Amino acid sequence: MRRLILAHDLGTTGNKATLFGEDGVLLASAFAGYETRYPAINWAEQDPADWWRAFCQSSRRLLEQAGVAPGEIGVVSFSGQMMGCLPVDARGRPLRPSIIWADQRAEGEAQLLRERVGEEAVYRLTGHRISPAYSLEKILWVRDHEPEIFRQTHKVLHAKDYLICRLTGDFVTDYSDASGMNAFDLHSRTWAHQILDAVGVSAEILPALRSSIDVVGEVRPEAAAEAGLSPGTPVVAGGGDGPCAAVGAGVVRQGTAYNYVGSSSWIALASPAPVEDPERRTFNFHHLDPRMIMPTGTMQTAGGSYQWFRNQLGGLEAQEARERGVDPYEILDREAEAIPPGAGNLIYLPYLMGERAPHWNPRARGAFIGLTMTHTRAHMTRAVLEGVAFNLRIILDAFQRQGAGIEQMRLIGGGARGRLWRQIIADVYGVPVLRPRYLEEATSLGAAVAGGIGVGLIKDFSAAEQLVEIVEEQSPDPAAGGRYADLYPVFCDAYTALVPIFERLAQAG
Repeated sequence: MRRLILAHDLGTTGNKATLFGEDGVLLASAFAGYETRYPAINWAEQDPADWWRAFCQSSRRLLEQAGVAPGEIGVVSFSGQMMGCLPVDARGRPLRPSIIWADQRAEGEAQLLRERVGEEAVYRLTGHRISPAYSLEKILWVRDHEPEIFRQTHKVLHAKDYLICRLTGDFVTDYSDASGMNAFDLHSRTWAHQILDAVGVSAEILPALRSSIDVVGEVRPEAAAEAGLSPGTPVVAGGGDGPCAAVGAGVVRQGTAYNYVGSSSWIALASPAPVEDPERRTFNFHHLDPRMIMPTGTMQTAGGSYQWFRNQLGGLEAQEARERGVDPYEILDREAEAIPPGAGNLIYLPYLMGERAPHWNPRARGAFIGLTMTHTRAHMTRAVLEGVAFNLRIILDAFQRQGAGIEQMRLIGGGARGRLWRQIIADVYGVPVLRPRYLEEATSLGAAVAGGIGVGLIKDFSAAEQLVEIVEEQSPDPAAGGRYADLYPVFCDAYTALVPIFERLAQAG
């Protein structure tokens, strides 16, 4: 029997092919990159031909490096970037480049949705706010601005769904990816016809809905020849990258939560029902488990803030890192660790690209508040790490006020590599922080678990908790926690006080 699981994580910068055993052990991985194009301000597009090329290249490279024959692969499954819009014709051929998640062009279409349906109705039906980031608004933009392309559109696909179409010939998506479209009824697990009818979009152009663990087809001979796979290999739907990361972090039952810290950051839970925030600060994706929901709150620039600081103000550390052959973040962390919690009452607002959760304010801006002659670059480094943690704490508080009992936090993503940042997060949140073995491969592991369940190699989602190995736990320090408890309301009030300034800066052009 074929026992190996091939998971593909189709991200923003490229596709990672990862090989897992049925025991969840990572055997090998290979990466192939691609570019994002920015044709205009707030536009972001990718060529689906690049996705397919990266899929084929990474699959072949992976099997060659691992010394694995195509016939040993028991299933192919996917994790993919969400909230895209790729119109294809009846043969699955792209009609234009894909409008990806980062694209914000559909402001007018978002306003149409507000007028026709309303913020509250959309939030209660789909679990999400109205935003140009979501797929439905992008579909409306294509309809209104590229009517000839829209006329030819047979289906609109997400990134991973396009690869599934290339492999199997079928037009499908899973519940988790569908839940990021502003067009999916999270309660009935069907397309939200009330919303679609209001804006004049037919559900016929949306793919068939399937569970993340469904076998949605088999690899066709022509696709197998291009990708170096075996014809007839089962293909399982998998899911969006965020829900896949939840499974890959072992967050598969009520009361568990994880925090991804990469360029952006989010906190997400496993819940049997949506968690609705009266202020709509958080939102809800569908979990990979067909019985579960994934309440989520996402901030814009977490690791992005630290990267900006390293690039703009960490030149000396970067030079030292090059001379010593180490990561500059290690040096920055070491310097910041020498500064006591609170960074000498220096507050950093991490709003370098506006903000999603908790404020949903595209005009918010970053700031250091409280600088004095006594502060050093090390104080500023620590303030950046603490400011990101404070902002995430607001998201965590929003969930806890709605009754979500969170006793510990699993931390994944590249930012989770830093022990200092993990400790700051534990101290600010007031809960233990767990570090799984796989940090940046969690999304791939989640896709692999879905694939394994789909073909019977893994029993069910409860196995994820056993497959995810926790290698370190950091408990909150009471003294540091008390210091942060004093500064947290100052951080919150600093944002509120500056909102009028942000507005004036935006109006100043």
